[in-house]
Amino acid sequence: MTANKAQIDWDIAFEEALAILQEYLQIDTSNPPGRERLACNFLENILEQEGIQYELFDPGNDRVSLRAVLKGNGSRQPLILLNHTDVVPVEREYWNEEPFGGIIRNGEIWGRGTLDMKGLGIAELLTLLLLKRSGVSLARDVVFLAVADEEAGGVQGIEWLERLHPEALEAEFVINEGGGGSTELFGVKRNVFTVTTTEKGPLWLKLVVEGRAGHGSVPHSDNALDRLVRALGRLQEWESEFQVSAVLKEYFERLQKAGIYHGATTIEELRKTAEDDLRVRALLTNTISTTTATAGVKHNVIPGRAEATIDCRLLPGVDANWFEEELVRVIDDPKVRVERVFEGSSATSPHDTELFATIESVVRDLVEDAVVVPGVTTGFTDSRVFRNNGIVAYGFSGTLTPPNLARTVHGHNERIPLDSFRLSCQMIYEITRRMCIA
Repeated sequence: MTANKAQIDWDIAFEEALAILQEYLQIDTSNPPGRERLACNFLENILEQEGIQYELFDPGNDRVSLRAVLKGNGSRQPLILLNHTDVVPVEREYWNEEPFGGIIRNGEIWGRGTLDMKGLGIAELLTLLLLKRSGVSLARDVVFLAVADEEAGGVQGIEWLERLHPEALEAEFVINEGGGGSTELFGVKRNVFTVTTTEKGPLWLKLVVEGRAGHGSVPHSDNALDRLVRALGRLQEWESEFQVSAVLKEYFERLQKAGIYHGATTIEELRKTAEDDLRVRALLTNTISTTTATAGVKHNVIPGRAEATIDCRLLPGVDANWFEEELVRVIDDPKVRVERVFEGSSATSPHDTELFATIESVVRDLVEDAVVVPGVTTGFTDSRVFRNNGIVAYGFSGTLTPPNLARTVHGHNERIPLDSFRLSCQMIYEITRRMCIA
């Protein structure tokens, strides 16, 4: 039996996916603490009803990951549909709807995780269900991998699996978060789908200053908070060098050819573009964001200790040790101690592959006149573990989202249009089907 698009009633399939997503969004897996076991319990109930094999991986403290498999004939290596089950915390007072309600309003489904990334996770789950029901013969295993702890770096998720269960990560190709479609780019209203082939590397640092506490009425030069503020000020003034990787050169050249990006692809021209476009600046430079700062116990007490965390994102290929040394040089204060909290990096997957070509083909079949480009994600994902082991991993959700909604990722009122979620379901299914049928 051969599955094809005509055999799927997408009205029925989408209604099923939407109902599952609504329930899934109601499971609060905010990280910290995560409690991803709750998500896995929900997923395994569905898999058991469908008779799909799965296994759980438990490092403790309810940080469970799940791996389900549709077996192929073994003639080709597996394709992994990767997703994470944790989400970032919310500030409820700033939301217009309950963030864990899965509420549908005005043609959109609201909730933490709709975009990052329970929506894609359910599109991948639906793909598994539809392939199982169709009885299609598979040339390769289709692996659904739902992991814990991505939002905190994956120490109890993908990195734990890599260390203790590397066999669970064996594959030829991986589809994960990090890319997708936008209805507008550089002010041009045209559908552009980005397939991310690499990502910036996270370098999370803590700045710690210890000084002399005292009465606020008697200022002195060893105020820990003063030193910290001066250090952060120097970092904010630090100008990072612009770099254009081969991937981004291809990205801008394809957009230029499509009439979407109107500048040249030289460093000088891209620097001008970056002056008014924060996203472009983030793509082309190493960045530093101050994320937390703590000091003091009382209004009239000079603090003896002050701390801040900074989120540095490094371009692919930039050495974290070199960057940290440069950062210490810029701060230029031996009393400011720099502590490394987390570091990661990603190799680059090539874009001249069967999977990239299949994504291009499916996008053009489903979205007329769409542009497909390779790209870099400014965030980091679990894909880095696969890329660093020589496995081709792409970020691609298949969604098509206006820029204003894309900005709700990790923000308030996160939501996705229903037609965008439906398109994601169709995209992921059809890409997987074409890649895996015998």
